[in-house]
Amino acid sequence: MAYYVGVDLGATNVRSVVGDDEGTILGEARDNTPRGPTGIAVTEAVLGVVREACAEAGIDPSDAVAAGIGAIGPLDLAEGAVENPANLPDTIDRIPLTGPLSVLLETDEVYLHNDTNAGVIGERFHSDRNPDDMVYLTISSGIGAGVCVDGHVLAGWDGNAGEVGHLTLDPHGFMTCGCGHNGHWEGYCSGNNIPKYARELHEEDPVDTALPVSDPDFSAVDVFEHAGEDEFADHIISQLGHWNAMGVANIVHAYAPLIIYVGGAVALNNPDLVLAPIREQMSEMVMSNIPEIQLTTLGDEVVVEGALASAMTGGTGDRSRL
Repeated sequence: MAYYVGVDLGATNVRSVVGDDEGTILGEARDNTPRGPTGIAVTEAVLGVVREACAEAGIDPSDAVAAGIGAIGPLDLAEGAVENPANLPDTIDRIPLTGPLSVLLETDEVYLHNDTNAGVIGERFHSDRNPDDMVYLTISSGIGAGVCVDGHVLAGWDGNAGEVGHLTLDPHGFMTCGCGHNGHWEGYCSGNNIPKYARELHEEDPVDTALPVSDPDFSAVDVFEHAGEDEFADHIISQLGHWNAMGVANIVHAYAPLIIYVGGAVALNNPDLVLAPIREQMSEMVMSNIPEIQLTTLGDEVVVEGALASAMTGGTGDRSRL
């Protein structure tokens, strides 16, 4: 029996699974993503969860024949590393991945993907229809998309295709994104930036609100928890819906997907409040065919499932490789 490893490296959590040649999960492990002091700490966390997942599966890491990694970006595919991640502290400038994992597993078959590309691989691999034109969109601590066009997952020469969270939606640049640039989609609608956006809106118009906007621990969770009960919270959610719809419309015009699966913590925890405004505004924003827009079928497993599918199929996610 062959064994495969999948890794999901996010800005909040790092996770690994071990599967057999049928894709059955035999072991898994999870940890918090370190906030420093350097990227090596994140690398060590990745290796740690892989070791734990292998131990739970009852195998030695060297028994695995291949691994797939879905990671936050930007990526340096040539070096197999993450470079200057936007949603981690500035002290983390480089996270080596493929080299250290290859050493641990004693295999050169380690495939690195942007996490959203791993997501679209996971959706295609597990879909009954396996559509050739589809998108996996994550709205989480950051925003990004994995794009499949004509049966090909778009990676780009450096692995950073699909960074749609850094599309400029607001030419006036009201909000600054974690990457340092103004007006990006992620600067308004990501989990990390929703509270910052809410504070800016409240400073511009300081209406009465139950939202703890001045509290250092104020978060996106607070905004959605007050939906329907607080006028300012509803205003924020309406604005987020508009920006999200604009971003999705740009994806539709660029890639013409038949279906868009949406995942990430913000969407998964608030599916109606996030997806309904997007669906409602598509006809006003899109001049071509409007795709089906639905929540991911794989929940928060989508990236790690895609990473595992990548390992099983030589980095492609194409089931014909099995």
